Amino acid sequence: QVQVEESGGGLVQAGDSVMLSCVVSGRRTFDKYAMGWFRQVPGKEGEVRECVATINYSGDTTYYTDSVKGRFTISRDNAKNTVYLQMNNLQPEDTAVYYCGVSRLGGDTAEDYVDWGRGTQVTVSS
Repeated sequence: QVQVEESGGGLVQAGDSVMLSCVVSGRRTFDKYAMGWFRQVPGKEGEVRECVATINYSGDTTYYTDSVKGRFTISRDNAKNTVYLQMNNLQPEDTAVYYCGVSRLGGDTAEDYVDWGRGTQVTVSS
């Protein structure tokens, strides 16, 4: 059984930095899967799970949504079955639940991902 567990969220102030971690267990071939970080604002009408950043299986190809370019960095450690999201200069609009997803081929939509964690809340106060 595949388990995906995010950690590292919390309440921070604008301008602060946070690193999220996501550990995947139950997949012997973690290094064959792309990974992605998505975020969603609970209760916001019509809100979909927005792709924040993705990384390919080897870690040499990454993607960022425009609003986080230059502030967020995605990375992975295949020896630890872990993917990270370093978030710098956080802003109130970054407030959301952040989810980690596992994908066979990668992509920037939630439908491309087969396994998900429960999410970790990041709240940025102004």
